Amino acid sequence: MIRFSLNGLEVKAATGSTILEVSKNMGFPIPTLCNLEGLSSMGACRLCVVEIENYNQTRLVTACTYPVTEGLTVRTASTRVIRARRMIIELLLASAPQSKRIQDLAAAYNVRQQRFRQEYENCILCGLCVRMCKEQMAAGAIGFQGRGQTRSIGVPFNRKSEQCRLCGGCLYVCPICELRCTYTEPEKAVCGGCANISPPCLENLGFDDMMCYMEPCVACEIKKE
Repeated sequence: MIRFSLNGLEVKAATGSTILEVSKNMGFPIPTLCNLEGLSSMGACRLCVVEIENYNQTRLVTACTYPVTEGLTVRTASTRVIRARRMIIELLLASAPQSKRIQDLAAAYNVRQQRFRQEYENCILCGLCVRMCKEQMAAGAIGFQGRGQTRSIGVPFNRKSEQCRLCGGCLYVCPICELRCTYTEPEKAVCGGCANISPPCLENLGFDDMMCYMEPCVACEIKKE
C-alpha cells in the first residue's frame, strides 16, 4: 500500500492506482471527458488536471494517467487547478460549443464566456471513440489522422472501413454526440438551453448509412413533426 496526502487527508492506495481512481473512491470529484471505465487512459481532455507536490516542487498533471507514489501531496481543487480547468473549458467551448456536457461544465465552473476563436469543429479529440473501437470492439476501424492543427479522427483514406461493424460504440461514448446544445445567438459560445440534433461525426467517419440510436433522441422527434 502507498501512503500519500490527498486534499490534506492521509490516504492509502494500492500500487499502480491513479490519482483519479483514488479521488473518486474518496469522494473528491474530478471532471473528465476522455476517461471511461474499461478503456485505457490518455489524458487528452486535460480537464482532470490536479496539483501535485513532490520534493518541494509543484506542478499540474492529469489525474487519470498519474500513478500515486509514496509521500505525494495532491490537491484536486486548488486555485491553480480551478484556473487551469476554466481555461480548458474555454478552449473546449471554442471547439464544440454545442456539447451539453461542456456547457454543464462551463456552468459548474462559472465560465460565462470564452475568449478564443470559435471553431465549431464538433470534435475535441478526446479519443474515446478510437479506444472504444479498438479496445472494446476489437475492430480498430477509426483512428487519429495528422498532427497539430490538422489532427483529426477518421477512417483510412476517408473511405468507409471494412472493419467497421456499425455497432455504434463510437457514438455511445462520444461526449459531443450524446447530447448537444442549441442556442439563439450563434456568435455566443455559452448558452442556457439544450436539445439533441443529428450526430456531427457520422459524415466525417463515413457512416452515412447509419442512424443514431440514442434515446431519447429529440432530433428524431423533431423530424417527425
